[in-house]
Amino acid sequence: MVGEKKNMARISNWILILGILISILLSEYILVYHDVTYGIIFALFTVTGIYLLISVKEMNAKVVDSAESLALVLICILFTSSLPWFFLNPAYLLPCVYAAIMGICFYHVHQKKLSFEELGFKKQRFVEYSLIGLLIAVTFGTVESVILKPALTFSAFESGNLIGNLVYMVLFVGVGEELLFRGVIQRDLTHAFGPAAGLVLASSVFCVMHLAWRSISELALVFFMGMIFGYLYYKTRSLTAPIIAHGVGNVMLVGVFPYLRPSSYLLMVITIIVILLLLYYKICRKLEERHTLHVWRVRHAKAR
Repeated sequence: MVGEKKNMARISNWILILGILISILLSEYILVYHDVTYGIIFALFTVTGIYLLISVKEMNAKVVDSAESLALVLICILFTSSLPWFFLNPAYLLPCVYAAIMGICFYHVHQKKLSFEELGFKKQRFVEYSLIGLLIAVTFGTVESVILKPALTFSAFESGNLIGNLVYMVLFVGVGEELLFRGVIQRDLTHAFGPAAGLVLASSVFCVMHLAWRSISELALVFFMGMIFGYLYYKTRSLTAPIIAHGVGNVMLVGVFPYLRPSSYLLMVITIIVILLLLYYKICRKLEERHTLHVWRVRHAKAR
């Protein structure tokens, strides 16, 4: 009897989370492909329904946290859609959107009484994780430039534009999206459903929120990169590598490769070199861990 109740509770938890994911998909789909007004209305009713449901129904606290985290995506849609963008200089549009997203996330974090360290903002091994992020960013930007073939953002390559792209993409896009999708959503989904489910579900939401790209191949690439960023977050327990990989990867895509126009052969060589460097790093880490374990065992044996 107890086992049946647990199974029923588990099934109802999955139904709730999958229902929210489908609602996010429908809201974004309507917003992008049909009518903005209907998309906003759908998102509004979904958010209201989520909070109403978790208020009146007794649920596992971790599942409630996951539902609230996913509701943040819809709140971000509502908030950013309601701002008077027509008053803004287009150059400030991107920072304003992501500043709003970060503000919503930080308010949620404050309400949940979470520390920055719990989210993944850590000082430990910052340089090491930054370098890993840079290596993945080069690979990410290389692969994306071959698939997407992005157009020039500016008429010529200038250091000022590159610095501007770095600031926008790392401090706003990288921090904003990785905080929301990895630091908040993936973290809560992992606590509720386990690492594998948390990784896949968070990457799915990340993919859905890029429906505006309007291409199956591009969306598949977004999902794959979401999995990479999520895996980095899971393995390092830090947002440093995902933020650097995401932000710098975008800079490589829109601010570097379109102006260099490298051949596909050169891009392939760059990708292979970076992958080999990452494998070398992984092997070195494994050997270091084994050596540390061996030294500890020897010392422990002598102490006995």
